[in-house]
Amino acid sequence: MNIEELNNYRLTSMEEPTDEMLALIMKEVSEEAARENHAAKERYFQRMKRHSAERKRVWKERIERTAHHG
Repeated sequence: MNIEELNNYRLTSMEEPTDEMLALIMKEVSEEAARENHAAKERYFQRMKRHSAERKRVWKERIERTAHHG
């Protein structure tokens, strides 16, 4: 089965998918989910790094203010 045949098949059709079609559909879904999961993890860790850098900056400023007034 080629990609065009798979892309033309719709799960809403009255025709039952073949085992080969189901296997290909599940493989594509799995690959897409893995890509989306990877991208979500990347976004999460980037936000965490930005937040950490901001908190470090704030605390550094507080420590420096306290050191200058102490």
